[in-house]
Amino acid sequence: MERPGRRTALIALGALLVAVFLSGAGRFLVINVPERSDAIVVLAGNGDIRYYTGLRMLRENYGRTLFLDARNDVVYLGRTPASLGEQFLQSSAGDLAARVKICPISGDSTYEETTGVAKCLRTIGARRVLLVTSDYHTRRARQIFRSRLPQYQWSVAAATNAYDFGTNWWQHREWAKTTLLEWTKLIWWNAVDRWR
Repeated sequence: MERPGRRTALIALGALLVAVFLSGAGRFLVINVPERSDAIVVLAGNGDIRYYTGLRMLRENYGRTLFLDARNDVVYLGRTPASLGEQFLQSSAGDLAARVKICPISGDSTYEETTGVAKCLRTIGARRVLLVTSDYHTRRARQIFRSRLPQYQWSVAAATNAYDFGTNWWQHREWAKTTLLEWTKLIWWNAVDRWR
């Protein structure tokens, strides 16, 4: 027969462990360890914050070439994101324009994005690659690219957008939604997609 005091202690310990896990759930998603590389790849999505973070990394000599991933398999208002991206790069890259290129991709997942990125990296003979993506997406993105393209050495830089995400996810509704969604995707990647 179990004693009531022991049961209470086990419940308290369980609650404490859950609280510790939840308090660190946002921090666990973020990896920000950029390394000098041959190429910088800015993953598609989340507005311009990723791109401008990548451009800053290029200016700081973290890579020789920057690839901005943009889809070429969908059309918005008569243009693909890849064709719009070319025009955007010309007006935004300034003195770095010769070192910045669009990397055409298809599909709307990080998993699918690896196929287009591999083609772009082959064009410059890259071996070491710095990924730039949203802070909450860094852990999963690095895992996916390492698994799908193990011939490259991957590092990752976090682009921060305080509207979408903060490591103290419980402080804002949007942060909580982003954290929950990213944890769902991270679990799915590790349980299902990784083994395809």
